[in-house]
Amino acid sequence: MRTLSISLLLAFTFVGGTVKAQTLEEGKRLLYYERFASAQTAFEKALNANPNNIDAVYWLGQTMIHRRDTRDTAGAKALFQKMLATNGNAPLLLVGMGHIELLYGNKTDSRQRFETAISLTKEKDINILNAVAYANIDAKDGDPNYAIQKLNIAIQIKRFNDPETYVLMGDAYRRLFDGGNAVQSYQKALGLNPKLAEAEMKIGIIYLTQNNREYFLPDFESAVTMDPAYAPAYEQLFLYWYLRDVNKAATYLDKYAANSDQGADLEYMKAGMLYVSGKVAESRTRAQQLIGQYGANVNPRMYKLVAFASDSLGDYTAAREAMSNFLAKADSSIILPTDYEEFGKIYGKLSDSVTRSMAFQYYAKAIMADSLDADKMKFSGEALDLAKQLHNKPAAALITGAVYNSLKNPTYSDLFKYGTANYSAGNFKTADSIFCGVFIPRYPTQQVFGYLWCARSKQAQDDSLNSQGLAVDAYVKFTQIARTSPDSATFNTQIVGGYFYLASYYNDIKKDKPKAVEYMQKVLEVDPTNASAQNVIKMLTAPPPKQKPKGSTK
Repeated sequence: MRTLSISLLLAFTFVGGTVKAQTLEEGKRLLYYERFASAQTAFEKALNANPNNIDAVYWLGQTMIHRRDTRDTAGAKALFQKMLATNGNAPLLLVGMGHIELLYGNKTDSRQRFETAISLTKEKDINILNAVAYANIDAKDGDPNYAIQKLNIAIQIKRFNDPETYVLMGDAYRRLFDGGNAVQSYQKALGLNPKLAEAEMKIGIIYLTQNNREYFLPDFESAVTMDPAYAPAYEQLFLYWYLRDVNKAATYLDKYAANSDQGADLEYMKAGMLYVSGKVAESRTRAQQLIGQYGANVNPRMYKLVAFASDSLGDYTAAREAMSNFLAKADSSIILPTDYEEFGKIYGKLSDSVTRSMAFQYYAKAIMADSLDADKMKFSGEALDLAKQLHNKPAAALITGAVYNSLKNPTYSDLFKYGTANYSAGNFKTADSIFCGVFIPRYPTQQVFGYLWCARSKQAQDDSLNSQGLAVDAYVKFTQIARTSPDSATFNTQIVGGYFYLASYYNDIKKDKPKAVEYMQKVLEVDPTNASAQNVIKMLTAPPPKQKPKGSTK
């Protein structure tokens, strides 16, 4: 779930008594900083002071939905239903209830509530349009394109000056995996509010999902410089450093603790510190306790911590189970390429060879998910070493394919490795499509290799199809190119092999002995001392044995 933004939180102003307004606005501020327990207390006070405070109901409901340690969607639903019974046309309550319905998968009723709220405000209330967009971004069954549509309406409203609209637009584009437009939207938000730490941090998160360290780390650091009280950015910095520099991690943990409520998130981070401090067994025990304590509301990272700790302790079965839980429960925005790599490592250490082969699926995901070529090479190196150890040639083909298909600028060498790996794995049709269909037209200066492996791939299929001559054209082309190339001598063995294939085809399949002899003579042009060619020519050109006269005994 996305973080509630400061602009949205401060958008709905309660105009009652000063103390009540302060309580409500303080709750919104606390919610922006993800101090959920304190925010909930503030909203409850505001509601106790005025049970008809619609703003307080909406924000209390949002807090109940998003509070990680005691998430209570059912309680928020009951709260909204109770207030709607007497305030059925309150646009903000309609949006809140629509949000709840989306969380329960009821798309039709939620859309009707959103449209009613927008209609009641005549498409002129930026706050309502933002809230509708937020619901569609936050809920799994929400529609980010619908959110963008409503946000574009908000931008056109006269005297528009709301950075939150652009933050939400960035979030919607993130859900659509459109990092470029997401970054642009966050930058527009910063143009309206240069101190909006949330927008700066979220730019960093975009680059974090791309594993682009040159950008995400400075963005996180810039966020806490903009707003030293913004705890979510300290959390991101802690998570980055705690496996790299225990002292820096401890520093950011201290800053996070100083700017957040005591509770589950802080306990999660402390459990992580136990791990990097060498107290691996203790860290696993603490993470397991927190999973038991918070159940479905537990931070999915606790499963990852159990996985890493179990891996370090040699308990690979437990590590596999925990990592499976993490990947199943975590939002895609917090899953990193190194998480897939870790799962690959875990599978690679299991005792059963069939189960170990699952490692390659996760290595392939790590390769595809990472944006840095150096990381792709690292992951592929680990995977190919394991494939060699397991004598698993299909796995090697899978990994080389993942590398080739994810590189921004693959070379002919990358494609060649992809093709030969499939050939070695017995995937001859795939190798055929790579060499004949892609390599030859894409790399004309390397055609001699393309036609050689195209011919070999077709020949391998040909043998299984009772010699249909599939490789004839490719071998003809290969031998022509190879014999005229400047380094022709280096291909003599392959040229001779091609001529023998062609001679066999014309003699055995086409019954054309003169053509077969022609190819054997070409062998002697390349290798004048080739005894096999000489023998074949002698055999093919020898006159047929004389027939005995009918009835003769001699």
